[in-house]
Amino acid sequence: MALFGFKPDMTRSREAMVNEQLAARGITDPRVLEVMGFVPRHLFVDEAMSPQAYADGPLPIGHGQFISQPYMVAAMTQRLRLRPDDRVLEIGSGCGYQTAILSYLCKTVYAVEILSPLRDKSVRTLTGLGITNAHIKLADGRMGWPEFAPFNAILVAAYSETLPKILYNQLAVGGRMIIPLGPEVNQRLVLITKDPDGGQSRKILEGCRFVPLVYAKEANRRG
Repeated sequence: MALFGFKPDMTRSREAMVNEQLAARGITDPRVLEVMGFVPRHLFVDEAMSPQAYADGPLPIGHGQFISQPYMVAAMTQRLRLRPDDRVLEIGSGCGYQTAILSYLCKTVYAVEILSPLRDKSVRTLTGLGITNAHIKLADGRMGWPEFAPFNAILVAAYSETLPKILYNQLAVGGRMIIPLGPEVNQRLVLITKDPDGGQSRKILEGCRFVPLVYAKEANRRG
């Protein structure tokens, strides 16, 4: 905990978050719980919002975007079953909190964010925390990051009505992808595994509520 010079009250808030919001609701992966217990979520939101950073819910981060509920971050991360040597693609990195969580659990994170103010702020925060294995590109997340494909895992932090084939094609054989699918009012987390024969296995998980994958034209208007 002292690694980042956390204030004692924030340390207690993180401990309560892990115990009451995560472990009590089925998050069992010890690595995920450990990382969620020391990454300073309050540094990824505006200072005025920091007292609410460890509350059980999403928070606005500007430009119509949100930092996901702590439980949702942990649940999506746990489902990916990350290994230390994995290469992970993250779509819709926002303020960079989920990026930070992933960075401690895998070899490299390649994140894509379409809104330049969020991308710039997240890079500053990650750099300030000394995180060097996360790379964030300003681009249309629907295109992924083909230069570094294939990826062992892909996390999409925005919903799509159908599976984006371009992203799925960047998933390695045996890789895992988690994405909110469905219409805006009835989204479900879906875990997709690419089978050795080229097919896919799907597991429908809990309901969720994410912002949509943002198109470049819409991003320019928001940014």
